[in-house]
Amino acid sequence: MASRLTPEREAELYEAVLELLREVGYDALTMDAVAARTRSSKATLYRQWGSKPELVAKALRHNKPVSLAEIDTGTLRGDFRAMLERTDDCQMEKDSALMRGLAHAVHNNPDLLQALRELLIEPEMTGLGEVLGRAVRRGEIAADNPALKLVPHMLIGAFIARPLIDDQPVDHAFLSAYLDAVVLPSLGV
Repeated sequence: MASRLTPEREAELYEAVLELLREVGYDALTMDAVAARTRSSKATLYRQWGSKPELVAKALRHNKPVSLAEIDTGTLRGDFRAMLERTDDCQMEKDSALMRGLAHAVHNNPDLLQALRELLIEPEMTGLGEVLGRAVRRGEIAADNPALKLVPHMLIGAFIARPLIDDQPVDHAFLSAYLDAVVLPSLGV
């Protein structure tokens, strides 16, 4: 059995993958480039991650250390605020750039889409579902509110639409206003 990398080494590799993704995009990112950037062998990369899509998805997942399900402030508005506080404007801008690049790449790479769904999207959706479920149990949101199923779509929409429509990056001020004007009212909060 191959020896595991130290957590520090793994974090270093993931950071290099994200840097390369931002610099060259998914299609141009190669295992050779990751190996060169991190002074590791391609064999090691394939042994640890199996494939480029899995490596990219795990690097993105590693970048989000706190599970949404762990956030529980007692109110939905407070939970959304706590989610916003997990990142700063600079990181949000970097994340938006990554998401735009990946949104294009998933159309031509079904294996990337599959890896992102399993390793990043489903855990985030599960966490968001738990946050929303608690708000329903507290009586903040009606259980039959049709907007409940659309919260992920609203949030992703904000990240994609802001740069397209306003030619501005997503930041705390925008997301905060968006939550107060769009997401929370649609949920009846």
